[in-house]
Amino acid sequence: MSHRTPAGRVHGLGSAQHGVDHWWGQRLTALALIPLIIWLCISIVSMIGADHATFTSWLSTPGRAVALLLLILATFYHMKLGLQVVIEDYVHSRGWSTTLLVTNSFACVLLGTACAFAVIKVALGG
Repeated sequence: MSHRTPAGRVHGLGSAQHGVDHWWGQRLTALALIPLIIWLCISIVSMIGADHATFTSWLSTPGRAVALLLLILATFYHMKLGLQVVIEDYVHSRGWSTTLLVTNSFACVLLGTACAFAVIKVALGG
């Protein structure tokens, strides 16, 4: 079975395979986010009324800190992929599209790194 479009067959052009990787990345991060978000919601509900010391003690457990870091990584990667699709589909100006794609990538890396730093700092007691 060929994945080429009729026009691609006529012109001899094939798929760049970029879309398949992007699609799989979006689906896998969505799948990873389901249990992580359920875990986070249950954890937040169980921490209602807790003070700062209780929360930092809770987050200091290596498993919880790693799970929160995985949640942050999956969330920002999923967000980057999703916004990239929206920008590519709806922004038709080449200049704006490029600017927004670069801004999207930098913002996701910057915000994800800041969140990860905060979790690591609290988890290590700094």
